[in-house]
Amino acid sequence: MQDFAEIEAKVIERFGGEQELDARLTKPKSPRTLKNIADGRWLSEASKAVFQAGFNWKVVDNKWPRIEEIFHDFDLSYCRFLSDEALEDILKQDGMISHWKKTKSIQRNADFFWQLSGEHGGLGNYFAGWNSANYADNLKSLQKGGDRLGGKTAQVFLRRMGVDTLVFSNDMVQGLIRAGVVQKTPSSKKDWAALQEAIELWQAQSGRSLNAISQILAFSVG
Repeated sequence: MQDFAEIEAKVIERFGGEQELDARLTKPKSPRTLKNIADGRWLSEASKAVFQAGFNWKVVDNKWPRIEEIFHDFDLSYCRFLSDEALEDILKQDGMISHWKKTKSIQRNADFFWQLSGEHGGLGNYFAGWNSANYADNLKSLQKGGDRLGGKTAQVFLRRMGVDTLVFSNDMVQGLIRAGVVQKTPSSKKDWAALQEAIELWQAQSGRSLNAISQILAFSVG
């Protein structure tokens, strides 16, 4: 497996210096900031990521203010009690994207998030408590407990909210392959164990966040 300093050095050279590279990197939010994000914002962004998977992102972006109105700003208590009949009525409203399974996922994820919020005193507290040493397990828990929150969908949602995360873009995965970590997008236990080992080593070597490591890997390819 490649040392991260070797990967990083080539990207720094490409951008003309470390400051120039750092200016291009998105940075995770502080735990304090994450804790102050209202529960409804977490459900809204998770739901948007679900709807954008396989859809035109710009179209979903343009429709989202109206969809937030329809779902009462994604209030967890409101959304988790929506019956199938109520969701069918919602699908008929002007501005709603007509996709039953993705619409149903809002109700299911509201219930999942409501349970997490109750256990941790707010979703912000839950996500602020994530750390890179448990990254793979945390992501799998989100996938297992939520609906349609697997793979890149969850990672896109987390990145937007400011949680420190990798995003398995095509270039980032290619960077992992070039570095000798995996041979494809991580899916098996072996792949995830190799990924966890790599990110822990690379963070120790570089002091970089998962956000930065993910983006630098992508920049090393694309």
